[in-house]
Amino acid sequence: MSGRSGRSPTVCFLLGLPRSGTTLLAHLLQHHPDILAPPEPWLMLALEAFGWVNPRHPAGSSLVEAATSEFLGRIDRRIVSRAFADAAYDQYLAEAGKRIIVDKTPRYWMALEFLDSVYPEAPHILLMRNPYAIAASLKSTWGIPMRAESLHSVNVDLMLRLPDFIISSLADLVLGLPRLAARRTRPQTQLMQYEMLVSHPDEEIQRLLTALGCDPAAFTSTEMRQADYLRTSRFGDRKLLERTAVDQSSVDAWRSQLSVEEMQTVTDLVGAELFLELGYEEELLHARKAGVLDTRVEVTELYRRIFRTWWDLRIAKAGASSISSHAGEAIRTARNVSENSDAAIEMLRGEIARLEQIINIS
Repeated sequence: MSGRSGRSPTVCFLLGLPRSGTTLLAHLLQHHPDILAPPEPWLMLALEAFGWVNPRHPAGSSLVEAATSEFLGRIDRRIVSRAFADAAYDQYLAEAGKRIIVDKTPRYWMALEFLDSVYPEAPHILLMRNPYAIAASLKSTWGIPMRAESLHSVNVDLMLRLPDFIISSLADLVLGLPRLAARRTRPQTQLMQYEMLVSHPDEEIQRLLTALGCDPAAFTSTEMRQADYLRTSRFGDRKLLERTAVDQSSVDAWRSQLSVEEMQTVTDLVGAELFLELGYEEELLHARKAGVLDTRVEVTELYRRIFRTWWDLRIAKAGASSISSHAGEAIRTARNVSENSDAAIEMLRGEIARLEQIINIS
């Protein structure tokens, strides 16, 4: 569509939860002369949300939404989104003199179907990391609570007032991880484990470069280079600025950073089955030896239902015109959620009470 040569720019999406090592992987890939990886564009999330209007818009949010919906309803929005994204990506590539742009945005798990509809041919890199290690990093870096009583032994009104960054971070584990895990079999998807990346960085990076059609010989080494481009951005792992080499100590740090109670909470949130599916049987065994009990599937499913309801209520409160469920359910309007907020809150209370009852019995 756009592009300096009349063709679309080559786009690759790097997918992985926050605190899973995506900044490190993107930084290492940029050592290749063909690849550019700007810090977390979030572009596709903004394009998916195009048409949402601030309820305080002076022109009248309902009028703006109605008019743009009517106008855009007569065209294929995927084509418009693709044209805008192509133009933006292409300008970045032209300025840097690169051929491939890697869009590393961890929260793209919320818009996977949109990515496929706009860029069906784009390769994906899926970076997975031990969920206990992700949780430990969330706790130590952002102060995210990882004790069960912090998550469910509060009233619903308090839950709805919790800061967005806490809700989002917990939803990454509860809702985002299973969605990303389900993408492992998608065509043109390269799967990588963080643990393999930091233990064998040269081999893993060269494997990815070959899959992306880049010459591995042009990649010198995975020695850490300056990451000054991160200094001018609010996004990306700031710790990368302090590193001089790929650090393997982060692989097992969670063993001393998480208490048994916190490991139990993470196991409940994620589900033992998903640990096994992702190849983290050894980590789960360590947690069990430390005193973590086997998670009942019902507990994990209740957490997922609670977070779906909780998430929808927060979006409805923010006044968004439409949302898509983060569990792959049908699209529904936030106005409908808002109109039925009393029922939704009562359902949330019931689910929390049920969760407390199951955990207390266990």
